[in-house]
Amino acid sequence: MEQKRKIRYIIVFLLLGCCVVLLCVLNICIGSVSITVFDILASIQGKAVENARILWDIRMPRMLAALILGGALGLAGYLLQTFFHNPIAGPFVLGISSGAKMTVSVVMVFLMGQAISVSSGMMIVAAFVGAMISMGFVLLVSRKVDSMAMLVVAGVMIGYICSAITELVVTFADDAQIVNLHNWSRGSFSGTTWDNVTVMAVTVAVTSLAVFLLSKPLSAYQLGESYAKNLGVNVRGLRTAMVLLSSILSACIVAFAGPISFVGIAVPHLAKQFLSSTKPILMIPACFLGGSVFCLFCDLLARTVMAPTELSISTVTAIFGAPIVLWIMIRRNKERTAE
Repeated sequence: MEQKRKIRYIIVFLLLGCCVVLLCVLNICIGSVSITVFDILASIQGKAVENARILWDIRMPRMLAALILGGALGLAGYLLQTFFHNPIAGPFVLGISSGAKMTVSVVMVFLMGQAISVSSGMMIVAAFVGAMISMGFVLLVSRKVDSMAMLVVAGVMIGYICSAITELVVTFADDAQIVNLHNWSRGSFSGTTWDNVTVMAVTVAVTSLAVFLLSKPLSAYQLGESYAKNLGVNVRGLRTAMVLLSSILSACIVAFAGPISFVGIAVPHLAKQFLSSTKPILMIPACFLGGSVFCLFCDLLARTVMAPTELSISTVTAIFGAPIVLWIMIRRNKERTAE
C-alpha cells in the first residue's frame, strides 16, 4: 500500500513538472508573432535571432510572472484553507485580495498625483498593509461565526467594502491614472518587467521556503489545535506565521498582477484529490506547481482565444475555478447531510 502511494506521488509530481515545462514553452512560442523552440535555444546560446526583443522583453517576463505568482496563489490558498479549516477559503473569496487592491490603488493615485514613481517594493508593502487589514476583519468575523457559509458571506462583504473605497479613490484620479488602474484591477500578467520578476521571485521564494519549513507543525495543526499543543507546537505562533505568510503572498500577487480569482481555492483542492493526501510536505510543492500550471494555462487562453483582444486573467480563471468551488460546496453539503 505504501509503495503504491509513493508511486502515485511520483507520477503526480512528474505530471505537474511536465505540464509546467510544456506550458512555459507554449506561452513563449504562441502569440501574434510565432517564436519557435529553436529560436529560444539559439537566443539562450547568445545567437542573434529574429524577434529576440519580443522573446526577452515581453513573453519571457510574462511567462515567469504567471509561473511565480500562480504558485504563490496556490500556496496562499492552501495556507488560508488550513488556517480556517475551510475548503473554500482563499485570498479572493475572503476579501484579502480586495483589501490589497484598495491600498495599492490609494498609493498609486496619491503618489502618481505627486509625480512620484511607485517602486515594486512600495507596491508590495502597500498591498501587504491592505491584505492585513482585510485579514484582521476576517479573523474577527471567524471568531463570531462557525458556519462556513457565513464566513464566505463576510469575506464577500469585506471585498465589496474595499471595492467601493477603491472606486471612490479612482474618481479623484486623472484620466491617465484611471487607465492604468483599470487595466491593473482587471488582473493581468502583461507589462511585467525583469525588475518586477526579480522582486517577485525573491519575495515568493523566501516566503515559500518559510512555508515549507512549517510542514511538520502544519501537519500536527491539521489534526486539531489540542493535538498540536500536546506535541509541543506553539499554536499561536504558527497561526501568526500562517497569517503573515499568506498575506505576503497575496500582497505580492495583487501588487504585480492585480486580483486573480478562484485559483487559491481550486488548486489546493485539486492537489489533494490527485495526491489522495493532506500531508503538508506533499501539498505545499503540489499547490505551488498546480497554481503555476493553472495560471500559465489560463494566461495562454487569455492571450489567444479572443486575439487580438486580450481577456483579463480573472475572467479565465473564474470560468475554470468557479465550477470547482460550486462542486466543493455541494459535496460538503452532501457529506454533512449524510452525517
